[in-house]
Amino acid sequence: MTPGRFVRVDGVPLHVVVEGSGVRGSGPPVVLSAGLAMAWFDWDPVAALLVAQGRTVVRFDRPGHGLSGPATAPPTAAGEARRIAGLLDALGLGGSPVTVAGHSIAGFHAEAFARLYPGRTAALVLVDSSIEEAPRTALPAGLRTAAAGALGRALTAAGLPAALGPLARRAAVRASRPGGCDPAPRDLVRRVYRTGRVWRGALLENARYPDTAAEVLALRTGRPLAVPATVLTGYDGSAGRGALRWCGRQAQLADRLGARFEVSEPAGHLVMLDRPDEVARAVLDADAGAGARAAARGSGQRLA
Repeated sequence: MTPGRFVRVDGVPLHVVVEGSGVRGSGPPVVLSAGLAMAWFDWDPVAALLVAQGRTVVRFDRPGHGLSGPATAPPTAAGEARRIAGLLDALGLGGSPVTVAGHSIAGFHAEAFARLYPGRTAALVLVDSSIEEAPRTALPAGLRTAAAGALGRALTAAGLPAALGPLARRAAVRASRPGGCDPAPRDLVRRVYRTGRVWRGALLENARYPDTAAEVLALRTGRPLAVPATVLTGYDGSAGRGALRWCGRQAQLADRLGARFEVSEPAGHLVMLDRPDEVARAVLDADAGAGARAAARGSGQRLA
């Protein structure tokens, strides 16, 4: 049995799970988007906590991820922002602002949504988001896209996704958590990661990563961020240079965005699995900030 349902947006059937009562006054709906090659079930612990607080939670798989259909075009930041807007419209949630949370590369998409659709955004939460201060590449985008497609087809033809997909998923999750295993249900991992579609989707999104990063940088110069934002990063507690440098870059990102900066410890890149309580709290706090800002606007006051 498939959890959730499918909604067609821009010609692609998207797998989406909507949970929660949507009680009036409980706060804006929350949209959760996971990182590269991740799936809707990676948000399970966070979604449960938010639903318990009366939130309506929307989780979806981008094209080529989870159970969604394959992409029909290379991903862009604006395109993924438009996809979120189209999904909300299809779900009948287009009438009220939402809090959008993006993990890793999906942080680019969430930020683009907040900048391109400020009237539809209550707050922005970036969960160990990807960062590129000066994205560059030596190869043209078209060539990288074609190479990713060819590699994906070759891997599928060789049977590698079916043979190694679930093992690769488990290994990647273990490497991204401080001493943690992969809590995802075995049957869902097999169902999702044994398909060449997911490998091709991840390769395509990764191939266009520098272009997406550059697009977000351009949006920052012309589209101001008009909503409360939070940057939440994971830190494993070590004194390693890499971990400390990553926290420093995340702090700089928060400073550039005028966002609140929070560190979740101990946690790796998959903060939503390591510290779901802190991710949920960041979302709820962001909602509270959005409510305070809206109340101040209504009373004619100014917030610092």
